[in-house]
Amino acid sequence: MKEYELYCIGSVEKMCNLSKKALRYYDKRGILCPDEVSDKSGYRYYSKKTLLSVPMIKYYKQSGFKLEEMKDLLSETSYSTFQKSFKNKIEELKEIENELNLKLKSIEDWYDLITEADMVIENNVQDVSVKYLDACKMVYLNQDFNYDYIESIVNIEFTNYIEHINNAITGPVIIEYPSFEEKINGKCNKMTIMQRTILKNKDFEEIEFGGFMVAACYHIGSYETINNTYKKIKDWANNNGYKCSEKSYERYVIDYWTTKDSNKFVTEVMIKISKRKK
Repeated sequence: MKEYELYCIGSVEKMCNLSKKALRYYDKRGILCPDEVSDKSGYRYYSKKTLLSVPMIKYYKQSGFKLEEMKDLLSETSYSTFQKSFKNKIEELKEIENELNLKLKSIEDWYDLITEADMVIENNVQDVSVKYLDACKMVYLNQDFNYDYIESIVNIEFTNYIEHINNAITGPVIIEYPSFEEKINGKCNKMTIMQRTILKNKDFEEIEFGGFMVAACYHIGSYETINNTYKKIKDWANNNGYKCSEKSYERYVIDYWTTKDSNKFVTEVMIKISKRKK
């Protein structure tokens, strides 16, 4: 084909796999303008040389460039300008990638908790078991405790603190109680709320969690009956030659964050244990 041969918009649509609507829009925005426009019919005609911009436009679009950015790149001949534009786009896309990864991590972890709770309820998993907790670091906040679970778990002060340190949290809320005996006797007035962070920065203190064995038991249902699960763990430890430590941990798998039906709450109660000396 001769370079000066002109193609009507219908031919360009087929040749370049671009809709007439897109071609008209690109013309309006000054991205891909026809070589000629008929005075009588208003039909647009494009040369093959002009159409060679189409692959570039598609690649720029794939790479995340906006139309105005494409316009500048298509008319630019300076190597340094291209280098600067591409460097800026890389930085912009990396920021978007980080935001998407944060959102994906948050949703994936929440979905895992819902799946875990579903399996616990479906199989009525409420037996005491021994498990090792992998050591990890968590962001934390020491607070007063008054047995108002919803305020402790859906925690405004803790949320404000996470925002203050410019971070984001994921996974289940875990609360450490200094004495499980005091807790079940209604005398506990202190707690430490903990959660994993997503972003890596050192503008805050972390607490070491795990790295030890626990007796764990899922509690299904309202927190009003959670003392029954504590008693179950305590009895199990006594009957199996284990000694319970003073602290306890409640890992909220499904709670107020996910459902208002307390019958579907799933909480993993954990108490650090050691084997009694004979």
